[in-house]
Amino acid sequence: MLKDIDSAAIVAVKDLSRAKDFYRNKLGLELTLGDDNVLSFKTGKTTLVVYVSDYAGTNKANAVVWGVGDQIDAIVADLAAKGINFEHYPDMGMDYANGTHSSGGFKAVWFKDPDGNILHFNNM
Repeated sequence: MLKDIDSAAIVAVKDLSRAKDFYRNKLGLELTLGDDNVLSFKTGKTTLVVYVSDYAGTNKANAVVWGVGDQIDAIVADLAAKGINFEHYPDMGMDYANGTHSSGGFKAVWFKDPDGNILHFNNM
């Protein structure tokens, strides 16, 4: 029933103005719609919806993932230059350097938005 219908990622935030700055200016997403409670950003062929909630940042798992292919190193460098701090998960058993976890040819990066939502990208 839903297999042919597009979906969107959705992330809860406490401060919409701060989130707008982060997602538009730090991550470079295009704001397509917005009001006092909800923002929509274009990200590839999909949409990332950001909305105000008292429960923002309570998810302890990935909220959004991007497959960035061979752009991963350039994106890490760009985000680091913008002050993004990357997460380190030593229990994963992967090598870690300069914000990037790696194993074999696989690379993955995790970081948080200002509300603590876990964002992730990898070279897949």
